[in-house]
Amino acid sequence: MSELSGQLEVAHEAGSPAVYFDGISSRRRKVTLGLDDQLEIREQGEAPTRWAYADIRRADSPPGVLRLSCTTAPPLARLELRDAALSRAITARCLRLDEHRASRRGVAKIVGWSLAAAVSIVTVILFGVPLAADRLAPLVPEPLERRIGDAAEVQVKAVFGGRLCDEPAGQVAFTKLMKRLRDAAGLDDAVKSAVLPTAVPNAFALPGGKVYLLSGLLNKADNVDEIAGVLAHELGHLKHHDNMRGLIYNGGTSFLIGLLFGDVTGSSAVIFASRSVVEASYSREAETAADSFAIDVMHALGRSPKPAAKLMFRITGKEGGSGFTILASHPLTEDRLARMSKEDRPASGEPLLTAEEWVALKGICGGGKV
Repeated sequence: MSELSGQLEVAHEAGSPAVYFDGISSRRRKVTLGLDDQLEIREQGEAPTRWAYADIRRADSPPGVLRLSCTTAPPLARLELRDAALSRAITARCLRLDEHRASRRGVAKIVGWSLAAAVSIVTVILFGVPLAADRLAPLVPEPLERRIGDAAEVQVKAVFGGRLCDEPAGQVAFTKLMKRLRDAAGLDDAVKSAVLPTAVPNAFALPGGKVYLLSGLLNKADNVDEIAGVLAHELGHLKHHDNMRGLIYNGGTSFLIGLLFGDVTGSSAVIFASRSVVEASYSREAETAADSFAIDVMHALGRSPKPAAKLMFRITGKEGGSGFTILASHPLTEDRLARMSKEDRPASGEPLLTAEEWVALKGICGGGKV
């Protein structure tokens, strides 16, 4: 036995033995060590276990303990040393002891990949989800879209008291107006519409072909063309599937998964209702496209889109800073008003409603203003 081996056995006798776990059983083995061309792990009565120095690696350990593993031993095999001199003698021979641990270059690589992953996530959020929304929204089956709209409608009616304005003469006038707008927009009678009694001046669309006019907006209108242009704008959102696009975009990955597996009429619809009605916002591109649609519809009817722009601007200018108004869902600017003013044309079509029908529509909620 070499002089160094003798020193190791002396360390063992002094009460600083090495502890060995063979990786097969959980038995704790007290061993002595021999340092020759390989590390020998010796247990009385057992054949020695040999670890090549090049195969020895440092394992995680508490302070004051050197814990080693070996790449050619069972994965759970460990050698534990608490003697400092013994630990120094072994580590001096193990030139690849920390090779498996991250070097500075390795750390830099990990940080780099982490940053790349973060950039990828941000890119998906900023570009991937909107692109998916644009592609998927027109592909959502109509029955599924109607189911989402029905679920959102329940929430809407609960918010606005659960009743509709249905004074008979006013309802006839409203039905006539919506039919003329649908026909000019190229939409069929699957589009449903109603007036809700509330002082809120607004109008909005829901998935599945549902358009609501709030009586607060009707009360503030001076003529039928003002209301018609706003409703044509909402029909544009329906035509372009902006509701579904916004729902997919706002719901992100969770909604896409729900869409694939059919779980879209519960919490997702509630989220949609709260966002689309209470917060109610579309992208600038969607609003511009809906404006263009409204302009085309009003021109097709021989009417001007400018009155609707004047109504919305009148409301936002006076009430834009107070509460829940049309400003929430129609962020009208002077540029938008200017655009619709440029599209102003002398009326070439017959009035959308007679004077009597307009009066009846204004009284659809029972005559008095809500």
